[in-house]
Amino acid sequence: MENQNNEIKIKDLKIIFFGTGPLAESCIYSLYVNNILPQYIVTQPDKEVGRKQILTPPKIKEWALSKRENGHNIQVLQPSSLKDIAADNPLLQDYDLAIVASYGKIIPENLLKKPRFGFLNVHPSDLPLYRGPSPIESALLDGEKEIVVSIMKLDKEMDHGPILIKNKIILEELDTAQSLELRSGAIGGDMLSNIIKNYVNGHLIPVEQNHDNATYCKMIEKGEGEISLTDNIEQVKNKWRAFYPWPSLFFFVNHNDKNVRIKISKFNLLADTLDVAIEKVIPEGKTEMSFEDFKRGYTI
Repeated sequence: MENQNNEIKIKDLKIIFFGTGPLAESCIYSLYVNNILPQYIVTQPDKEVGRKQILTPPKIKEWALSKRENGHNIQVLQPSSLKDIAADNPLLQDYDLAIVASYGKIIPENLLKKPRFGFLNVHPSDLPLYRGPSPIESALLDGEKEIVVSIMKLDKEMDHGPILIKNKIILEELDTAQSLELRSGAIGGDMLSNIIKNYVNGHLIPVEQNHDNATYCKMIEKGEGEISLTDNIEQVKNKWRAFYPWPSLFFFVNHNDKNVRIKISKFNLLADTLDVAIEKVIPEGKTEMSFEDFKRGYTI
């Protein structure tokens, strides 16, 4: 442990950040407003998006590049895989601390050992509950009334490392996976900002999880958004909250002897019945219409 006269200052730390998507974006912004900025951001490769398959960078990459106008020289790395990276890759150079927020790839053990103070991960669940890639969606599907943001130190097992701090979020009636990712990332960034100095100076010691209580969640697949118009309204509400904006909800109707997929594009979480809750839909191959217009044109 450093003595009080020679404590490590956050501004002197060399930090690398791994993340993609809304949770990572709100986390890095929260760190930024707290005067913590990494030298490198590692994010997913650019992807082809939309019907025209336009090559589009992650928003966090665009944000990092925009900060160069303010004199912040943040380097962005987008490896397709973290396995077998070359010895001269910047990922294998010396760092004091790594931060992970919804990166979407497993960090190999050789990288976990590189930073002086290891990897700290923002995970939106009350670990050891909901270990895995979809903690927010899984909590919403289960009808949970709150979620917890945990800051943990990564080890080689999935969401298995010791915990530094937790913070509870009480869910609001209109919360969805999208809004909770943003809130979790912002809160996680604030939590990191408050603890990093104590952590790197040895004043905050991570506490082992109770692994006997561990539960797990899986990757969300597109087909899980299917509902039936006879489903329980509360179950459908939980699905909408969990699967907005992706994969969203849909159902099938038989129209002109064809099974037609109907996407729900607008849903009222305050409604008491499914018939009222579904406000707008997009029938396969058609444009968006009100649910009332849809019912007049299709046999349900």
